[in-house]
Order: sequence, then C-alpha cells, then structure tokens
Amino acid sequence: MTDPVARASRLTIDLGALTRNWDFFAQHADGAECGAVIKANGYGLGQDAVARALQNAGCKTFFVAHLFEGVKARAILGPEATIYVLHGIMSDEAETFLASHLRPVLNDVDQVRLWQAEGLGQPCALHLDSGMNRLGLSEDDLDRLEGDVADLNLALIMSHLACASDPQHPKNGMQRQAFVQMAARLPPAPLSLAASAGTLLDGDYCFDLVRPGIGLYGGGPFDQDAVPLEPVVTLEAPILQVRSVGPGDTIGYGASWQADRRRTIATVALGYADGFLRAGSNRGFAILAGAVCPIVGRVSMDLITLDVTGAGRAAQVGAYVQFLGRAAPLDAQAQALDTIPYEILTRLGDRFERIYLEP
Repeated sequence: MTDPVARASRLTIDLGALTRNWDFFAQHADGAECGAVIKANGYGLGQDAVARALQNAGCKTFFVAHLFEGVKARAILGPEATIYVLHGIMSDEAETFLASHLRPVLNDVDQVRLWQAEGLGQPCALHLDSGMNRLGLSEDDLDRLEGDVADLNLALIMSHLACASDPQHPKNGMQRQAFVQMAARLPPAPLSLAASAGTLLDGDYCFDLVRPGIGLYGGGPFDQDAVPLEPVVTLEAPILQVRSVGPGDTIGYGASWQADRRRTIATVALGYADGFLRAGSNRGFAILAGAVCPIVGRVSMDLITLDVTGAGRAAQVGAYVQFLGRAAPLDAQAQALDTIPYEILTRLGDRFERIYLEP
C-alpha cells in the first residue's frame, strides 16, 4: 500500500539557517540587543519550533501581534523570555496579560490608561507614531499624557519605520529624528526603532534593541539590495502526471495559456488550498533538475501545471519540483508573483508534510 505522506507536498524548515540569520542581525545590531518577531505562527513556519530554536540560539526578547500568540509563546519559551504583544491591550485582557507575564505595547492613550489602572505596575512598552500613521501615540497624544506616565513601568519605547526597505528614502531619517524627539519627552527607557531592514541601514537606527522579522526567515528586507541571508524554507511538490501538448492546446481553467509549440506539461500536487497564491497563474515558477519551469495556466485549489520542457527526462511522475528553496529563492518567487515574501510565507497551509531540520 502506498504511503499517502510520500505523495504529499512537503515543507522543509531549516532551523539552523534560521538561527544563523538571527546571528547575522545580532552581529549587525551595533551593540544593541537582538530580539525576534515570531508573530503569525512564526511567519507561517510554526511558532513552537521557531521560538525554541531562536531561544536556544540566545534570543531573549520576542514580539507577537495578538494576545493569544503571546500566551502560546509563553508556554513554549518558559518564564525567562521577555514577550511583547504588539497590538497592545483591550478592556478585558489585563488578567491574561498578568497571568502569562506578557508585556503590552501600548498604542494609544486609552491603552495607557487601562494599563495604569489594571497592570499592577508590571512592565510595558510605549509605541510612538513617528510617521507611519498606523498604530502608536502621536504628538497630540503625548501632550495629553505628558507628566502622567511616571507610574508606568516603562521597559521599552518603540516605533516602526515605514520605508526602511528603501535605504535612500528620506522618510527614514525623518522618522528617526521624530522618534528621538518624542522619546525625549518620556521617562528614560530602552529604545527600539529597527526591524530587519532598519537594523542594516547606515547610521544609528539600532538604538538599544532591534527586532528582525522577515530577515530571520530568509526574506530580503530591502527592495533592491541583496542581503546575504540563508534560505530557511524549501517547498517541494510531486509531479502527478506528465503530458505532451501541441501548438494551440490550452491549459487549465479559463484556457488562459496556449502552447506555441510542442511542450511537456507536468501537473503537480500544490495549489491555493496549500497557500500558494493564485496570483502565480502564468507568472510563477518552479525548478526541476536545474531547469526553470514556468507555471502555465491558472493555479487551482490543489493543482499547478508547469512547462517542464526544459527539464528533459527529469520530468517524471513522482519527481519533486521546488517552488521555494536554494534553487527557487523566496525573493525571486515573490517578485514573480508580484507580492512580498511575507505574504508567501504567512499563507503556507497545513496540508504539507513539514520537516524540521534541527540546528
């Protein structure tokens, strides 16, 4: 009887590459502490395995988005880790924050007031809006609070860069200046401005703590400049069928691709139900035996069709093609799909056979 797992698409996560990428950012942090962002289920790779590997590598400070992610992270990481919840605190959450020893990132005046009333003097962070106009306290908010935050156990003051992926963007320097000026109005506390890209910017953007995210998982943080990061994820899918099509033949739903000559087409076990974007229709690619095999036709729920003409005899039923990995870089696939590495990783589903390579 055939093992069903043997026919599954597989996701290999190299935890050694993950920790080496963390070391890379730690070495470029200009003496600042290097934390790690593990939200969205560890960027789709599994919060449990990711968090443990980073902690074993020496990471002590972690960031999640939601309270439930923080509760899970505390169970994984134990009592010693510092865990910040980026969305802050809602009206009914103080008890859970305190029980799990989590630190809210306070994003507005109401959250500050709530933590003052219910936080029992436990540590927190303040998020300043230095120019992104998303979450964070504005200058007007600071006017309302000035002189009234002395009772906060302020463990961190942070902000977030809007344009760090473009090292030459003038907004980077504008935000840094605004951040410093706003932070000066608050009681002294460690400062954090830089995520992955900000950590690598020229000039002092690192302050006291950096918090890399996408870079840990192998995604390049800059729009143009390459960064020497290791690929963490390898995504492979098996060929289910190989067929030959002739000039004028069409492939898949909507007949959106038509062969210009005799072509070899492979149908593989991967689709948007696995999290591979439908935007990859007629524009994404895979690698087989070193050959670039373009996606032809629409990505469907469970299947993708590839032009494997260039792969020759390697195009056989049961052979695995690579959609992400050393041969198919995450950034290159994201560019082909007209998206960003974050979206590709965080959409990866639960139908894969997941294989974790320990450091």
